[in-house]
Amino acid sequence: MEATLRAPDPEDTRAVGAAIAPLLIPGDAVLLSGELGAGKTVFVQGVARGLGIEEPIVSPTFTLVKEYAGRLAVAHVDVYRLDRVQDVVDLGLDELGEGDDVLLVEWGDAVEALLPPDRLRVELTTEDPAGASEVRLLAIEGVGESWSERWAAVLHAVEPWEVIA
Repeated sequence: MEATLRAPDPEDTRAVGAAIAPLLIPGDAVLLSGELGAGKTVFVQGVARGLGIEEPIVSPTFTLVKEYAGRLAVAHVDVYRLDRVQDVVDLGLDELGEGDDVLLVEWGDAVEALLPPDRLRVELTTEDPAGASEVRLLAIEGVGESWSERWAAVLHAVEPWEVIA
């Protein structure tokens, strides 16, 4: 189950996140991957907006975990600066919110094996590697039975954006 979307600008990247937010349930994990500047935090800003979180969302690169309260509790995690798997284990991601927080994990591909088996993967890339365009491609993949059951709703939620694959 996967689809690739074209988001013409940062506000569209936020809007895709906001469109997916209503489909999230307690304990969900969303893994975000992509190069520096690809739009991972921008996507998280959209998810937060879609969950009714009003405080500013910035990358938790130095704090590692930032928690927010909205329709659901959210733990925004950035594992970019962590060197060892044990560092991630020490964060206790599975214990955040007694396991009910929605995990939004930047650089999540590096720690995927440590996260719940059902997950939504979002890989963000730039359409123009030279950086002359703000267009982002968002490859969204639902993994596991939980996302299989919600996949039609995901596709419906992202209909406003050009699905290119």
